[in-house]
Amino acid sequence: MQKDAYTLILDSIEAGVHKPGDRLVESELAERLGVSRTPVREALQRLETQGMLTRDGRSLIVASLDHNQLAELYVVRTELEGLAARLAARHASDEEIRVLRGMVEEDRGLLGGDPRVLSRANKRFHRLIHLASHNRFLVQQLDLVHRSMALMATTTFAAAGRDEVALAEHDQIVRAIEAHDGEAAYLALKSHISKAFETRLRVDAGELKTR
Repeated sequence: MQKDAYTLILDSIEAGVHKPGDRLVESELAERLGVSRTPVREALQRLETQGMLTRDGRSLIVASLDHNQLAELYVVRTELEGLAARLAARHASDEEIRVLRGMVEEDRGLLGGDPRVLSRANKRFHRLIHLASHNRFLVQQLDLVHRSMALMATTTFAAAGRDEVALAEHDQIVRAIEAHDGEAAYLALKSHISKAFETRLRVDAGELKTR
């Protein structure tokens, strides 16, 4: 299925092609995407409405999150992710649980590698937990939260040692889901997101080395 202009531009923001502060020019995007300017204009308007883009004079630029917005986003993400884990522990199919376990084992081979690859693997892991909750409304809200996460210029997986810690946390989350222990899954995922937030704050403050 061919992606529309909105999806293509959003994908490029999530992939870091367009970073916070970058200016998006309608004509340049239309040429690069091989479409007319009308769908690009409509896509940019939609992204602006969703808070992904902001105005700088007459130009549209990729938005960025200040400290308070970042904290607010993580508060919401922590609770929603925890709820998804709780529901996954109750409703995940055997197949979904096996795939989650397989992801943890496969991701061991990524340790110490490219932070962007680790970040994509992390998103894939969390996305399956969202789907395994079998609650479409929760999945929709988490999609919005993760869309806003794209406005962060760096990944916490660039912090030295974060990949090994995060994978151990993923293992703990899956163990709780395998045991169908909703409360343990909820607490494990909330702790995981809380530690990721601490890492991000320390990276932003320049306290942690990145690679």
